[in-house]
Amino acid sequence: MAKGESQQRSKPRSGKTRPAARQSGRTTDSTAPQASESQSIEEAIGAQVRELRKLQDMTVAELASQAGLSAGMLSKVENGGISPSLATLQSLAQALNVPMTTFFSAFEEKRDAYHVRADEGLSIERRGTKVGHQYQLLGSSLGGDVACEPYLVTITEDAEAYPSFRHEGQEFIYLLEGEVGYRHGEKIYSLTPGDSLFFDARAPHGPEELRRLPLRFLSIIVFSRE
Repeated sequence: MAKGESQQRSKPRSGKTRPAARQSGRTTDSTAPQASESQSIEEAIGAQVRELRKLQDMTVAELASQAGLSAGMLSKVENGGISPSLATLQSLAQALNVPMTTFFSAFEEKRDAYHVRADEGLSIERRGTKVGHQYQLLGSSLGGDVACEPYLVTITEDAEAYPSFRHEGQEFIYLLEGEVGYRHGEKIYSLTPGDSLFFDARAPHGPEELRRLPLRFLSIIVFSRE
């Protein structure tokens, strides 16, 4: 009887996993479930259930029995073949002794990432930009209440001083090359490579004394989307 159960478990597993891998173009790793850009929520939940089951050294039959499910149903859940009901997830959570929200963690933890190669940042023209001021946008946050925009700023030999930028949020700048007298409000800060300045961006600010050009610095602006 135990041998028959083992054979029944192996058939749906081999019949499900291989076609799914061909369709998605992914290789699967049951020891490290991670949500990919193309992974559905059903697949993410299934990967978490399978990982938790294996961590507790339980077979499909054992977990299915403790959760009040059939082995076939559990196999479908683990392979992302069905969308499990809340009652099913609750039963599995109780059997695995974990919060039900654990099953959603891999899907929810998916994050956006920007990879910008050297000299490939998006060139933009900020409001008030003067001649000789070049801005390359290196990324942008896509969600949440707080936005973050990192820039690589280059100020060339034909640049004009412009200490009158004003916008919402806070800004951090880190000087990479050159030397500048950078105004913020009523004060001018002398910056050389390696120096940084963090300030309230609502006050007038910007490079006022262009002491050694070209000038290159990182600018990170953080502001509320509201």
